[in-house]
Amino acid sequence: MSLLRIRKPKTRKGKKVLLAREPQLIESARTMLFLDGRKCGGNVKLCMKDLQQLKKPLVKVLNRKNDITPFDDPTSLEFLTMKNDSALFTFGSTSKKRPDNIVLGRVFENEVLDMFELGIKRYQAIAEFKNEKIGTCVKPCLVFNGPKWAQSEELRRLRNLFIDTFQREKVDSIRLQGIEHVISFTVTDDLNILMRSYKILLKKSGQKTPRIELEEIGPSADFSIRRTKIASEDLYKLARKQPKTQNKSKKKNITLDSLGNTKGRVHLGKQQTGSIQTRRVKALRKTPEEKKANRQAKKVALKAAAQEALSS
Repeated sequence: MSLLRIRKPKTRKGKKVLLAREPQLIESARTMLFLDGRKCGGNVKLCMKDLQQLKKPLVKVLNRKNDITPFDDPTSLEFLTMKNDSALFTFGSTSKKRPDNIVLGRVFENEVLDMFELGIKRYQAIAEFKNEKIGTCVKPCLVFNGPKWAQSEELRRLRNLFIDTFQREKVDSIRLQGIEHVISFTVTDDLNILMRSYKILLKKSGQKTPRIELEEIGPSADFSIRRTKIASEDLYKLARKQPKTQNKSKKKNITLDSLGNTKGRVHLGKQQTGSIQTRRVKALRKTPEEKKANRQAKKVALKAAAQEALSS
């Protein structure tokens, strides 16, 4: 019996859950699932705990140990991600052959799209940095140092996976004081990945733009790339495809408000308010001064017309 069999909802709540799992026109921020392997401890536990702190509240944690080998049989992993409605996952394990092992990946249509196995060569947790930390739910600024990120397809996919991992809700504008956290990724010559996390400090500079200083707050890690599994180019294009309704051309004088209501702006010419038939209320009646001025204007116009007739 297949683990991914399709069930019809029997209740209204179940139908609501299934509708929320369907593809959306505008996708929300992705949730990451954290799960342990047969053996998991030491730096792997510390790294996963720190990643959960950086990713909060978009995390789901499974505390039980799982007998899963992602690169050999990802079926159980795909079932757990579907059950917990998570598009990203982090799998931690350690063994004699591959000590301090972390697998980062993402799924598309309940199947593994990309998967990278990283070995922890050196790790320094957030708790080891005795300084002031940032708050939760802070969207970090990601920096990828060096040209090697664009030299191979695997590194390009890994960079894209890191962006998906730390991506949060999209915003239209930001303020300078809102940029508090920066995460730096560097690829060395021997293809190791150096991850560093900094807090942004805004100092006085005597000018309108403040002086920027970086203070390392952790985590600090050195990863080595062990095994990779990336999707084919056709499947990757299919996963990135956006619906046509999202790429509509902008129509003039038509806008959408925050509730999704369409509002249009209509431009009219100059209105002849004097000739509009309105209700004869006291407030709209002409004053005696206005009536006298109108009579004087008519008399002047009649005199002028009579003089023109006589002269001609």
